[in-house]
Amino acid sequence: MPQPPSLSAALFLAVMLLPAAVPAQGGAWPSVASRALWQEVDMLLAHLAGETGFARLSPRVRAALEAVPRPRFIPEDQRTAAYENRPVPIGYGQTISQPLIVAIMSELLAVQPGDKVFELGTGSGYQAAILAELGAQVFSVEIVAELAQRARGTLDELGYSSAQTRLGDGYFGWPEHAPFDAIIVTAANDHIPPPLIQQLKSGGRMVIPVGSRYTTQKLVMVERDAEGQIRTRELMPVTFVPLTGVR
Repeated sequence: MPQPPSLSAALFLAVMLLPAAVPAQGGAWPSVASRALWQEVDMLLAHLAGETGFARLSPRVRAALEAVPRPRFIPEDQRTAAYENRPVPIGYGQTISQPLIVAIMSELLAVQPGDKVFELGTGSGYQAAILAELGAQVFSVEIVAELAQRARGTLDELGYSSAQTRLGDGYFGWPEHAPFDAIIVTAANDHIPPPLIQQLKSGGRMVIPVGSRYTTQKLVMVERDAEGQIRTRELMPVTFVPLTGVR
């Protein structure tokens, strides 16, 4: 007997069926569309509280999301979709994540000013910018050379010097800067990379989508307690592009 979809799965479907935002005339469109987007995210977060553990964003995370200009991280021919609550293609088989997912993962990391954060998968650089806006020292690795170069250029143009990036296979983390207060993985893998677990500081958190492209992925929270013990818990179903490189 088929099972009914989870609340989060139903909400994601509803979001994908919403009409696309239509640019208004004049320069007011970005601010109006941005407000509408984050209001929509607020509504969805309230419905997802049972799965994420929170019903609203903290003021710091909300301010960071509003401060980072999302269109700057999207190719010009896709920028009319910048304020739609869905992933947007950025080339080379990759996407910039859905704003709702960016908001959820950013909140779950509980980043504090001065924290060291590792990101597997720089992509467009958007998530790295959010983390930098929160005051983190960001160390982000991207395996696609063209995306790594483009993201670095955008981060530099916007002044996010606290976000360091490099080209490579993020599966192995960035040992020279470990341990990290938080780790975020922006592509799905069928297991949690052991090098990332090793590089997570006591009291640290990792948020990672786990699963293959052919199965339901789950957003997983990984925590290392003060004694060094690792705990994991599944939060909600998600859909991410697959991790490339060593798997």
